[in-house]
Amino acid sequence: MALEGVLLGMGNPLLDISAVVDEDFLKKFDIQLNNAILAEDKHKSMYDEMAAKYNVEYIAGGATQNSIRVAQWMLQVPGATSYIGCIGKDKFGEEMTKNSKQAGVNVHYYEDENTPTGTCAVCVVGGERSLIANLSAANCYKVDHLKQPENWALVEKAKYFYIAGFFLTVSPESIQLVAEHAAANNKVFMMNLSAPFICEFFKDPQEKALPYMDYVFGNETEARTFSKVHGWETENVEEIALKISQLPKASEARKRITVITQGADPVCVAQDGKVTLYPVILLPKEKLVDTNGAGIALLLFVVVLMSRKKSHSRSICN
Repeated sequence: MALEGVLLGMGNPLLDISAVVDEDFLKKFDIQLNNAILAEDKHKSMYDEMAAKYNVEYIAGGATQNSIRVAQWMLQVPGATSYIGCIGKDKFGEEMTKNSKQAGVNVHYYEDENTPTGTCAVCVVGGERSLIANLSAANCYKVDHLKQPENWALVEKAKYFYIAGFFLTVSPESIQLVAEHAAANNKVFMMNLSAPFICEFFKDPQEKALPYMDYVFGNETEARTFSKVHGWETENVEEIALKISQLPKASEARKRITVITQGADPVCVAQDGKVTLYPVILLPKEKLVDTNGAGIALLLFVVVLMSRKKSHSRSICN
């Protein structure tokens, strides 16, 4: 099974509480669409109100886990993907484990006995979404869990790694450990800018991981925030993508590729000193359910599939 364990994700596992809401709900809790934030005191009553007022769906989620689960569905090989993160030892944690395993993902959760499983409100309006995360147990991940032989074996087996920037708020040490392993073993290390606040308030750990990133994903808002934080004085997404792709790398085995999505506008891909725009095939609005995790999962699938095809072609030539 050439694809078994090929893609490893590491991040903040959250039980998504997803619902189509209305503009009044967004205004009440000061929520902006196309954004991702950590829950504050003003959001505490939001989760119960969502469940009482709207048709709520519970999903094993979190930014990285959402992408890994969809990538697993597209790869169609049981156990092709693995995932590491921290959950609580409770019913929500049990539900998350069951759902993820049913999806074919090989999950190795660290269970915190004293903290409940994290949750994330996914508020959808007109197909666009906003995420409000209450990390709880997801915030308790320890690098010692990663170093355990059965968990580090997942790292050694994987050829591709994907970590959302949100995990920088929890365990930058774990990210660095995996990043350095990837560089030393000529593996593909991928990260996501994830949210404007990550670029603003977690700049130092993000910059420490950047040299190891072979792929950088993000959207136009995150890219512009990244540019502002780094003093680039430009809001041109193509220029920003190119600058990110040309930042120093720890390994010269491959050049960095930066992928910036722009909603319905063309996807911006920067590599080898040039930028290519890929048009987005527009869906009728009535067919768009929500944008949560799907885009990056597709990109992960393409990266893994195309890289495996190139490797297979080299083997034939040799």
